[in-house]
Amino acid sequence: MKSARHIIGYEFRDLFRSSWLIAYTLFFGLLTAAVLYYGGGGKGSLLSLINVVLTFIPLVGLLFGTMYLYASRDFMELLLSQPVSRRVLFAGMYGGLAVPLSLAFAAGVTIPAMLFASSFDGFGTVLASIVGSGVALTLVFVAVAFVVANSVEDRVRGMSLAIVLWLGATVIYDGALLYLAHAFSEYPLELPALVLSLLNPVDLARIVLLLEFDISALMGYTGAVFEKFFGTGLGLTVAVSAFLVWIAAPLFVGWQRFRRRDF
Repeated sequence: MKSARHIIGYEFRDLFRSSWLIAYTLFFGLLTAAVLYYGGGGKGSLLSLINVVLTFIPLVGLLFGTMYLYASRDFMELLLSQPVSRRVLFAGMYGGLAVPLSLAFAAGVTIPAMLFASSFDGFGTVLASIVGSGVALTLVFVAVAFVVANSVEDRVRGMSLAIVLWLGATVIYDGALLYLAHAFSEYPLELPALVLSLLNPVDLARIVLLLEFDISALMGYTGAVFEKFFGTGLGLTVAVSAFLVWIAAPLFVGWQRFRRRDF
């Protein structure tokens, strides 16, 4: 544990000196401030942040995570030549990468939100949902980046795979769902839609966030089903459990790949 803390501490210092992390924080800070300032400062103003959060965070988690791991190969080989176990190194690298990205996003959204909010009536719940969903997506896609970087030796192929996975999660999956909904519109699709939403963390986060804004009516009957399910204690438990599975599963696969790698 002491070695893991040292590795995480080193990763923290390295990342917080990075201009990329500073730019990431400023991006969300300026965007949130602009959205709240020009949108009146109410909780409805935060609705504009949803698409950015759902699109930009998976992209950064995958690309930044994959690039960072490829660039850290020499560092990892050096540590493995010391009395440091692979399990400790893996945990330290993941914590040292995922936690700073999560903190940067949370600070970038929360600080300007507190400064520009006109009323905190219901605002805090919506803000907490956005921050929580963003942090969860960060943890998920950094874990996926570990799978990519530890599965593909070639950096160019690894980066290409990361982009394909991002497109699949944010664009292609939704297009496939729309096609299926149109092709099988004569059949009851509420239960399959609920199940399919759990198979993509981006879609799951989108549903949870949209329900916070009480606009499920715009999603038709399926939206009412989502609201009825995810608005209950059971639905919230299922959503949180699905996010935990989405974090744990790629981490497990990434660890297995990392454990078998020949450095």
